[in-house]
Amino acid sequence: MIKFIIPAIIVFLIVLFWEKINKLVYEKFNIKINYIITIIIVAILGAVFTLLYF
Repeated sequence: MIKFIIPAIIVFLIVLFWEKINKLVYEKFNIKINYIITIIIVAILGAVFTLLYF
Protein backbone atom coordinates (compact mmCIF):
# COMPACT_ATOMS: atom_id res chain seq x y z
CA MET A 1 0.00 0.00 0.00
CA ILE A 2 2.85 2.36 0.83
CA LYS A 3 4.43 1.83 -2.59
CA PHE A 4 1.31 3.40 -4.14
CA ILE A 5 0.84 6.23 -1.66
CA ILE A 6 4.39 7.62 -1.63
CA PRO A 7 4.66 8.17 -5.43
CA ALA A 8 1.18 9.71 -5.43
CA ILE A 9 2.23 12.16 -2.71
CA ILE A 10 5.46 12.98 -4.57
CA VAL A 11 3.60 13.65 -7.82
CA PHE A 12 1.04 15.76 -5.95
CA LEU A 13 3.78 17.88 -4.35
CA ILE A 14 5.56 18.34 -7.69
CA VAL A 15 2.32 19.53 -9.28
CA LEU A 16 1.53 21.75 -6.30
CA PHE A 17 4.95 23.46 -6.23
CA TRP A 18 5.69 23.39 -9.98
CA GLU A 19 6.02 27.16 -10.34
CA LYS A 20 8.47 27.42 -7.43
CA ILE A 21 10.55 24.51 -8.78
CA ASN A 22 10.54 26.03 -12.26
CA LYS A 23 11.57 29.46 -10.92
CA LEU A 24 14.38 27.97 -8.81
CA VAL A 25 15.81 25.99 -11.74
CA TYR A 26 15.52 29.03 -14.03
CA GLU A 27 17.42 31.22 -11.55
CA LYS A 28 20.21 28.65 -11.06
CA PHE A 29 20.71 27.35 -14.61
CA ASN A 30 18.97 30.03 -16.73
CA ILE A 31 16.91 27.43 -18.59
CA LYS A 32 13.22 26.66 -18.35
CA ILE A 33 12.41 23.21 -17.02
CA ASN A 34 9.51 22.90 -19.50
CA TYR A 35 12.00 22.79 -22.39
CA ILE A 36 13.98 20.02 -20.72
CA ILE A 37 10.86 17.91 -20.12
CA THR A 38 9.66 18.47 -23.68
CA ILE A 39 13.02 17.35 -25.10
CA ILE A 40 13.05 14.24 -22.87
CA ILE A 41 9.49 13.26 -23.88
CA VAL A 42 10.27 13.73 -27.59
CA ALA A 43 13.44 11.64 -27.24
CA ILE A 44 11.57 8.83 -25.46
CA LEU A 45 8.79 8.83 -28.06
CA GLY A 46 11.38 8.83 -30.84
CA ALA A 47 13.16 5.84 -29.31
CA VAL A 48 9.89 3.93 -28.85
CA PHE A 49 8.77 4.59 -32.42
CA THR A 50 12.20 3.63 -33.73
CA LEU A 51 12.11 0.34 -31.83
CA LEU A 52 8.57 -0.35 -33.03
CA TYR A 53 9.57 0.33 -36.64
CA PHE A 54 12.46 -2.16 -36.69
